[in-house]
Amino acid sequence: MISKSLSHQWFSNVRGDLLAGLVVALALIPEAIAFSIIAGVDPKVGLYASFCIAVVTAIFGGRPAMISAATGAMALLMITLVKEHGLQYLLVATLLTGVIQIIAGLARVGDVMRFVSKSVMTGFVNALAILIFMAQLPEFKGAGMLMYGMVAGSLAIIYLLPRFTKAVPSPLVAIIVMTVLAIIFKLDVRRVGDLGSLPDALPVFLWPQVPWTLETLWIVLPYSVGLAAVGLLESLLTAQIVDELTDTTSDKNRECKGQGLANIAAGLFGGMAGCAMIGQSGINVRSGGRGRLSTFVAGVFLMILLVVLGPWVKQIPMPALVAVMIMVSIGTFSWASFKNMRRHPRSSSIVMLSTVVVVVYTHNLALGVGVGVLLSALFFARKVGQLLRVSSAREGACRTYTITGQLFFASADAFVREFDFKEEGLAKIIIDVSHAHCWDLTAVSALDKVVLKFRREGKEVEVLGLNEASATLVERLAIHDKPDPLEESLSH
Repeated sequence: MISKSLSHQWFSNVRGDLLAGLVVALALIPEAIAFSIIAGVDPKVGLYASFCIAVVTAIFGGRPAMISAATGAMALLMITLVKEHGLQYLLVATLLTGVIQIIAGLARVGDVMRFVSKSVMTGFVNALAILIFMAQLPEFKGAGMLMYGMVAGSLAIIYLLPRFTKAVPSPLVAIIVMTVLAIIFKLDVRRVGDLGSLPDALPVFLWPQVPWTLETLWIVLPYSVGLAAVGLLESLLTAQIVDELTDTTSDKNRECKGQGLANIAAGLFGGMAGCAMIGQSGINVRSGGRGRLSTFVAGVFLMILLVVLGPWVKQIPMPALVAVMIMVSIGTFSWASFKNMRRHPRSSSIVMLSTVVVVVYTHNLALGVGVGVLLSALFFARKVGQLLRVSSAREGACRTYTITGQLFFASADAFVREFDFKEEGLAKIIIDVSHAHCWDLTAVSALDKVVLKFRREGKEVEVLGLNEASATLVERLAIHDKPDPLEESLSH
């Protein structure tokens, strides 16, 4: 059974995975170089990292067909460390990042993805699409009509070729055609070789040359924690998106451990920390990649292209790769979200737009998703709080209040306002909570407030129907049933 599952994950789509892996490998080169420059390190660091991370996650990751490599989100977190302490400390931080991610996987952190709402996911996807598009704009700065023409031509091939044949991924055809034209006609456009020197040898084992002391640990720990958090967040969200694109499921906790092993491998072979890439994963899936083989091939092809075919790779015109990334941006953006804004609840649209704005403004995926999740939680709490109902009936000198719904911090004030503490002619109050649940300290405090207010008015109060969980909470935290509740309330 296990061997059959492995065979399916690796070899159920060999042709599609091989071709998709080649397209991804070509697209990885300029991105890895660009992210290395952002981090302030040699381009080889990003390229070696992309090779190591892609190969290791293909084997140990929890999401087949997802591409992981050096990323911009991670590179941004490394700038200060590299500037102040150099490459060797970055390698140590990368190793520690991997260890933290493995621990997170063992602690089943991947399960927290269920708390990320659909609105946050849509905002995350749209923000990434915008960032991917914005990252291509510098290539147009100062460029002539030739650049625009080649990008337009590449996009025409990418979108029109599939109407005639899908035997070969159209992005790969676009890259090959534009490269041939650029070489034959000696076109004056930026090439991959203009971005920086490409490695001409395989990565070698490299133990970081730093003093292995507590001082070193305190230097790299804050960076490693940030890298691990952002890496896992981006990887888990990307895994969820690939799940939807391929209509399959993935093991999020295994992915956490796979990302950790990949970063350890990258750190030991001279690479920087990385994570899943929504853009490259989109290229892979849309080019026909479905299995682990596509991710593995992307990493292996990357090294083959650099080491064996380096002189040819340097000739690839940037307009072709820009066109591929624009295709990814267009394909990644959820265009239906515009139409959905008119029929979805306003709170969902606010969450989605807030996530987009924060991510695009700060270029910080973790912050944007964090804001989205927080807003989702607040809107949810407000909505659930509004579902609380209090009804009452009077029989002689006794009034019974019946509570229905969830009593917690968001509904506590409304709960207290439902009671008439000054009603004349009452001797006894019954509070029936058989259809309610007390969730937190605020709920218990609200119940205390109601009971004690009625008692101050000279009325007997009885609370009925607490379920087991609510009764345990009330017994532990409530003061209205203590010998001297006034003194207890003052001590609180």
